[in-house]
Amino acid sequence: MSESQTMPETSEKGLTAAEVAALTESGQVNAVKSSTSRSFADIVRANVFTLFNGIIFAAMVMVLVTGSWRDAVFGLVILINTGIGIITELKAKRTLDKLSILVASDYLVRRDGKDVEVPHNEIVLGDLMWIRSGEQVPADAQIVRTWGLELDESMLTGESRTVRKNEGDDIYSGSTAVSGMALVKVNAVGAHSYAATLTAQAKVYKKTVSDLNKGINTILKFMTFLVVPLCVLLIWSQVHAVGGWDVAVSTGQWRSSVVSAVAGVVGMIPEGLVLLTSLNFALAAIRLARKNTLVQELESVETLARVDCLNLDKTGTVTDGGIMLNEIRMLDGVGANTVDEHAVKQALYDLSNEGQPNGTGLAILNGLGKQGFSAGPVAARVPFSSARKWSSIADDGAVWTMGAPEVVLSHLDGDYADVLRLVNDSAHDGNRVLLIARHDGKAPADYESDPAIDPASRPVALVLCSEHIRDDAEATLAWFREQGVRCRIISGDNPVTVGAIARKVRLTGDAEPRFMDARKLPADITELAKVLENVDVLGRVLPDQKKAIVQALHLGDHVVAMTGDGVNDALAIKEADLGIAMGNAAPATKAVAQVVLVDSKFSHLPDVVARGRQVMANMERVAS
Repeated sequence: MSESQTMPETSEKGLTAAEVAALTESGQVNAVKSSTSRSFADIVRANVFTLFNGIIFAAMVMVLVTGSWRDAVFGLVILINTGIGIITELKAKRTLDKLSILVASDYLVRRDGKDVEVPHNEIVLGDLMWIRSGEQVPADAQIVRTWGLELDESMLTGESRTVRKNEGDDIYSGSTAVSGMALVKVNAVGAHSYAATLTAQAKVYKKTVSDLNKGINTILKFMTFLVVPLCVLLIWSQVHAVGGWDVAVSTGQWRSSVVSAVAGVVGMIPEGLVLLTSLNFALAAIRLARKNTLVQELESVETLARVDCLNLDKTGTVTDGGIMLNEIRMLDGVGANTVDEHAVKQALYDLSNEGQPNGTGLAILNGLGKQGFSAGPVAARVPFSSARKWSSIADDGAVWTMGAPEVVLSHLDGDYADVLRLVNDSAHDGNRVLLIARHDGKAPADYESDPAIDPASRPVALVLCSEHIRDDAEATLAWFREQGVRCRIISGDNPVTVGAIARKVRLTGDAEPRFMDARKLPADITELAKVLENVDVLGRVLPDQKKAIVQALHLGDHVVAMTGDGVNDALAIKEADLGIAMGNAAPATKAVAQVVLVDSKFSHLPDVVARGRQVMANMERVAS
């Protein structure tokens, strides 16, 4: 369907139909195979080919060779033990696959001088494509022309602030347009895109290490060396007792000798302990599933009990990714101190009420809307521009301006050092700060055609917004502190902002959280391990650094759990002893995590850890 009439005018023609056909034929299309969880074959293989099953199967075959079918019933323990693992993990896989089903979106591309909609996987290398507000970027591209495009790249970088893009800038698949639009040229598709390259490193399956199963396997290995010669000796002694092999074979008594020898040997194998371990893990997984927590590998239940170090991704874990309006702070005594607070709030609502407001604008509209404010009359408007970094409206009595404090104040007459100090203090507390200025009187005739801030304007208020912290974050972190689990927040965002959020959720209790810019971290893993002992919050962390942080903590013999939701978290989640993904996480991230919090509630983590500890306590009592 053509939508060229709704799009900005452009002289770009795009690819021709022949070029598209040739690129499609050569495989330069935006199709990539992405598995959302372990395959059926992987699950079956992991549960069937175990040392325990091998020993029991060999013993069962020996009995079956004698023709004594009834005496081979003990082999059913293989089916029970294997069945428990396969069924439980398949249920988790089915649920996870349902979570990862995405709505197949169509995208507007320019071909033969016309705008046409094509499915995600029919975009080809070199396509000219429109990216519109609300759409996810389907392939890596370079901006040809932009009309105020602003992207949320938190899934790729962990940086929660939206990013304004200019002509010539690169954009990556997986980011989302939150405002504006752009015409872009696709320069990487399918498996060659940034997100696909990043997640490819996380696709190799890594088995969860269970100390309990490792201990049982150690016993089984010892039993294997003991059982084989013992079994031979038992058969030889039985045959010798009846008069030798000639007599045993001629009378058929060799069969009873083999059955007796296998019976003696099988009794030495801790079948009950193996079966009980599987049952305990399965029951824990079922109970956790009732609380919207998926366990993809049964052995990870045990890892839950041993975690002593929890790395938290800020966006999506401690915060929910949304922005909220915190406060409108009137600047009484600075300039126009007679301005009514209600008038300021009404002007702020109208300033934010643009055609396509960004995340901050939506937060202001939502916050003031709850206070009963709605759109008022606006005589003229200068919309927000990333180049200007401010917006403005005019009503009957005044011109109001809202924007970045440093930019707005630089246009005004007078010394506002006190206001700037207040802005910096508020930013240090983790706020996004905007400034509102007012100029009494009507707007000039060229107000909309040649926008400028009147130097006679006076600052009247600061608008403080911040990321929305999950309601359950503080209580959950307090529980982990009580349990002796060291929590760290690791984020791609500004370390000062992340440190302020850590302070609000009392990450370190009454102590001040220690934060650091990850760009100053040492590259050497041993040095990194020493630095991490004295750091609670890390900002500006790259995906490879998250992985290195987990490796460094392993050097200190820590059992590390890592939470996250973005593609940038996938490598660290895979490297951790226990990877925990949010239900709204990227499919690749959920695929490598051992535990998935289906409803993305951080508050489920104490239940998860407590359940793991309960299972381990029961198992240790029984094993003893």
